[in-house]
Amino acid sequence: MANVPQVVDVRTMCKLLSMMGASVSVEGNRVAIQAEHIHSTEAPYDLVRKMRASVLVLGPLLARWGEATVSLPGGCAIGTRPVDLHLAGLTKLGAEVTVEHGYIRAKAARLRGTRISLDVPTVTGTENLMMAACLAEGTTSIENAAKEPEIVDLADSLVKRGARITGAGTDLITIEGVQELRGMDHEVIPDRIEAGTFLIAASMTGGDVCVDQCRPRHLEAVMTKLRETGADIDVGKEAVRLKAAGRPKGLDVKTFAYPGFPTDMQAQMMALMCVSTGTSVITETIFESRFIHVPELCRMGADIKVDGHRAVVNGKAALTGAPVMASDLRASAGLILAGLAADGETQVSRVYHLDRGYERIEEKLRGLGATIRREKVAG
Repeated sequence: MANVPQVVDVRTMCKLLSMMGASVSVEGNRVAIQAEHIHSTEAPYDLVRKMRASVLVLGPLLARWGEATVSLPGGCAIGTRPVDLHLAGLTKLGAEVTVEHGYIRAKAARLRGTRISLDVPTVTGTENLMMAACLAEGTTSIENAAKEPEIVDLADSLVKRGARITGAGTDLITIEGVQELRGMDHEVIPDRIEAGTFLIAASMTGGDVCVDQCRPRHLEAVMTKLRETGADIDVGKEAVRLKAAGRPKGLDVKTFAYPGFPTDMQAQMMALMCVSTGTSVITETIFESRFIHVPELCRMGADIKVDGHRAVVNGKAALTGAPVMASDLRASAGLILAGLAADGETQVSRVYHLDRGYERIEEKLRGLGATIRREKVAG
């Protein structure tokens, strides 16, 4: 696998696979995995609690080895994200699934193709069920499937391994089961959330930044909103250039599943709205607790009022630096962006959240002219 980011979540997944018996080799942004022999089909709490995506070993383990024991997932503190849809889908595929003592236990001699209709489009749920169905007997259809670019990228990699998948990127994915999958080489798509974060950083600071080696079509919703703020955006084949045009205009934003505005960009967009003109309304429709960063932005002088799933932001000419604390991955990014645009010094603590999803963000921002450094915590 090429173009794999050197972030904590990748290291966590590599460690988990190694614990199960897979051979994992990491060289820069390339990861080689050999999973011919697995001596354990258990994903323990100590690792899964650190990263919700660890639950994605459930479907593949069950399909290939006939059993899996996976701890209920953890990750960012942004609200309840149950795996009920994963388990209901695996049950329809013929698995015997129980949840006890904080662990999911699933067994099946061989999964059987079936029709699965998801109540809501879930990214990890779609991925888990798609991977499980690759080795199921017969054909599986996943209706109301998630349509994110990451779903398409996973499907593309599985097809290279011999899977038969059609419809990825639409709300109906069809998988025709095969007997086995083979090895492959695959280049992971660029991170659209990282790209969007740098575009907002440019907009907040009056900058002129070109984000290279990205997929502009994956950023349509973000670019649409940034253009509404007054930013000038030029799009190339694999690059996006943003030129800020003075202080951004306030606007209303509502998060939706792809291709809508991503919930993973909500905290960064809120930081931008804090220094915009006028009043903005941000509505979060995906996670019920994703406004945890609001009190920290208010410590920096932001004027934000939260009413349920809506946050009303009255923009100010400038924020003021202050010590703040990150609560999750995207909140970390939002607070750093706010610090870039604030008067004085901002200290963001608990940036270990940040390292789960951004590779060397402080180095990249310094390369753009930011005054930013990482400090070691005493003790």
